Amino acid sequence: MRIFDISVTISERLTVWPGDPQVRIERIASIADGSECNLTRLTMSAHAGTHVDAPRHFIDGAAGVEAIPLESLIGLCRVIEVKGELVRRSHLEGAGVKQGERILIKTAHSSLWRAGAPFYESFVALDEDAAAFLAERRVALVGIDYCSIEPFHAHPGHPVHRTLLEHGVVILEGIDLSDVPEGSYELFCLPLKIEGGDGAPARAVLREI
Repeated sequence: MRIFDISVTISERLTVWPGDPQVRIERIASIADGSECNLTRLTMSAHAGTHVDAPRHFIDGAAGVEAIPLESLIGLCRVIEVKGELVRRSHLEGAGVKQGERILIKTAHSSLWRAGAPFYESFVALDEDAAAFLAERRVALVGIDYCSIEPFHAHPGHPVHRTLLEHGVVILEGIDLSDVPEGSYELFCLPLKIEGGDGAPARAVLREI
């Protein structure tokens, strides 16, 4: 039985969304300098690296990340590989996405996390019709392997995010699927329990079944 860690490592070299704060990891106490312990201050966006989007991210007054049901974050899932510039309804229909599934979308861009490359604007994301399809299917969760489920040059109002979040679809972004073959797995995804959080960093792993 193999376990895949699909979380990206948090470091000061981590690629972040343009305009978001860079990750800062600061040692504020050090045993080497005479302190009783090592102590670190971490400064970062709630949407840096591997993270979960809560409805509140794009819907003011909606539920925060602490209210996301654990049943949506833990359970059977499928990894689907999509080749192309956008994830379209036809890709998802062709993969036979069923009601209530957890779907992780593998693209060519997982490798960008490891390369330490600058932010890549032309990453693969869902088009609006694909988001509508997943909302119709009432999938529990959808994940993708770069910074966002929605194209960088999204239409005003961020319709992909809003469509998914308004229909209770949990969004998992910033995962690394480069070593994960297509197929079925158990997903364990636990975002930090931040009160009223619009999102939260998460540790996400897959276990072969």
